[in-house]
Amino acid sequence: AAPAVPGYSPGFKKPPAMLRLKRKRLRRSESAASASPPCGAAPRARSMPARRNPFSSLENAPRAADKPKLLERARLPPPLAGESPSAVPFWQLLEPVCEDKPVPRPEPSDRTDDLALANDLHLPVAVPEVPSSPRHEFPADWSIKTRLLFMSSQPFTWTEHLKAQEEAQGFAQHCRATETNLPESIQEPKLSTELRCAFQQSLVYWLHPSLPWLQMFPRIGADRKIAGKASPWSQDEALQQVLMSEWSVSFTSLYNLLRAKLCPYFYVCTYQFTVLFRAAGLAGSDVITAVISPTTRGLREAMRSEGIEFSLPLVEESRTRKQKNSDVNLETEAGNSLEVSNSTEDGEEPAPSDDDDEANFSWLEEMGVQDKVKKPDALSIKFHKEKHEVHVDHKPESLALVKGANTFTLLNFLINCKSLVAVAGPQAGLPPTLLSPVAFRGGTMQTLKARSINAKARVQLAYKDISSLEIIGPVMPHALHSLTMLLKSAQRGAFSAVLYTHEPTAVFNTNLDNSSPALHQESIHKDVPACGLHPKTLDQLRQCPALGKYSIRFLEMKDYGYTWKS
Repeated sequence: AAPAVPGYSPGFKKPPAMLRLKRKRLRRSESAASASPPCGAAPRARSMPARRNPFSSLENAPRAADKPKLLERARLPPPLAGESPSAVPFWQLLEPVCEDKPVPRPEPSDRTDDLALANDLHLPVAVPEVPSSPRHEFPADWSIKTRLLFMSSQPFTWTEHLKAQEEAQGFAQHCRATETNLPESIQEPKLSTELRCAFQQSLVYWLHPSLPWLQMFPRIGADRKIAGKASPWSQDEALQQVLMSEWSVSFTSLYNLLRAKLCPYFYVCTYQFTVLFRAAGLAGSDVITAVISPTTRGLREAMRSEGIEFSLPLVEESRTRKQKNSDVNLETEAGNSLEVSNSTEDGEEPAPSDDDDEANFSWLEEMGVQDKVKKPDALSIKFHKEKHEVHVDHKPESLALVKGANTFTLLNFLINCKSLVAVAGPQAGLPPTLLSPVAFRGGTMQTLKARSINAKARVQLAYKDISSLEIIGPVMPHALHSLTMLLKSAQRGAFSAVLYTHEPTAVFNTNLDNSSPALHQESIHKDVPACGLHPKTLDQLRQCPALGKYSIRFLEMKDYGYTWKS
């Protein structure tokens, strides 16, 4: 132990010298203080006279007008007896500078703070469509959710401790695609066996590959969670070939189910991008569609070399918007100037060609310096032309759309694509994750994790009991809709939910069909896939996406009507 030193304070938290100095200053200020001010006079701001402002005599200090300066001096409190005007506290000199000082608002209460905080948390960045009044249905959200948090004043005890028979019945209902229709309101949800079985049915999903010691979703940005886990295939090429062979069989099985309209959709989750395959009749399309996000120039070039026809809807939309704006500007200039109208025909500019690029360098030969100046090669020129596509790499705007028979070519391309699997890192040799709402060859049945929690929320000056239900796992669009239908009956039409989205999949909510929604409406209604999902869920998934590049972040039901924020 250190020897005790007189006057030493450990950690210098309360140095004795500083305390003695403060006592001396306090006694000095008390002795120098004059008599107490009369009753009604303004109290002094400090116990001892403040020092004069050392910066008040600088020539470069901003000076106000003469009249405001007089007003400011009139606002200053008069100095006390025996005190010079320069001894007025410095903060009183600064405060009157702002003449139009707003009136301070009363501080909000705790309840107002809580409401403001809740509003800020769920305030949308950009909401493509916000309902002005509650609706009976919310739009389909094609993004994958990683977590759901439902809250309600009614308890969620009916989700706890399912009996073995109820759990088995829920699995059987899922495998047999049994349709469950519940009443609008259930008085005793905990005693409703039908509700508890339907809850177990809504938690089921199918996964490949299934490695219990690894988290197979999400795959993008999952290196930290997978690092350090056992991966015997990373250094064994033979084992990698076996895993990829089994994965190819499962992938082909899912596509065949999709084409036969026995599977509504499925996801292919790689360590770089995600692919969503949708059956014909869903999302307002009458053909099979596949959307890929995010993409890179290398992936798009590889797809083009394999003969896969695809489009970049968001890039084309942005290009069309810019073209329209430029056309409007050209028309405006043409109306103001005759020269512009003569030089520009129909407001269009000729597309650049290779001949133009060669002509751009012909002036070097005319000057005789073509050998002294290094011209860019053909590859650099190509990169310059495609810079608008390169800029969207790894961004939501790089979404690629594949339609119809090209989806089968995409299937073969993904099976044979070597870059589909990481070569190095924690995910090296690990095949992509397949997620499906229905069973397929090689798929493993999995269930979402559900947990109910009772908490207290502060309302005004009291605490109110709030029940919450947490769902963790890859929540696909059909599962979200199924759970809300169950909660609608069990919670008597009043609950709210916070949705946590896997961000790379939020762009799947983009409306990719530029035609009128009513154009193929009749054919789509007749061609709904008989995939075993609830009819109301299919009706929701059949509608054209309406959320744009965003996803639902907050969902609330009041009096059996939905409102949401994205």
